[in-house]
Amino acid sequence: MADAGRSAHQEARKARVIEHMQSENVQEWDRTMATFSHPRYELPDGTVFDGADEVMRYWIDGRALVPDQTNELIELTHLDDGQVQIEFWLRGTPTTATEPFEVRLWAVFGFDESDLITGERVFVAPPTAEQLAG
Repeated sequence: MADAGRSAHQEARKARVIEHMQSENVQEWDRTMATFSHPRYELPDGTVFDGADEVMRYWIDGRALVPDQTNELIELTHLDDGQVQIEFWLRGTPTTATEPFEVRLWAVFGFDESDLITGERVFVAPPTAEQLAG
């Protein structure tokens, strides 16, 4: 990929990830869904939510448990293969708790040729080379 083309893709992908995160924070699920070409989440415990219906259920169920859940970007890195890796804070207060939580997580986003997200893989530690390779 030429430098100008790579730069354009990187800027588009950065903007897409930021839109994705911001729309999750305000629970505007139509906006969040629009960041995907194919909605898919892979969680650290191996749970996968694949497709619009499963992802929407994941969002709704998650916010029922943690209504004030938010994320805050710490760092965004463009990987050599076109994926984007982020480090972020996940915060909120579960309905079953009196104290809020704050956890540092990492996520890797894949993209299609139109710079739409094809999936988000979440990690509890920085992903290894093997994990990034899939």
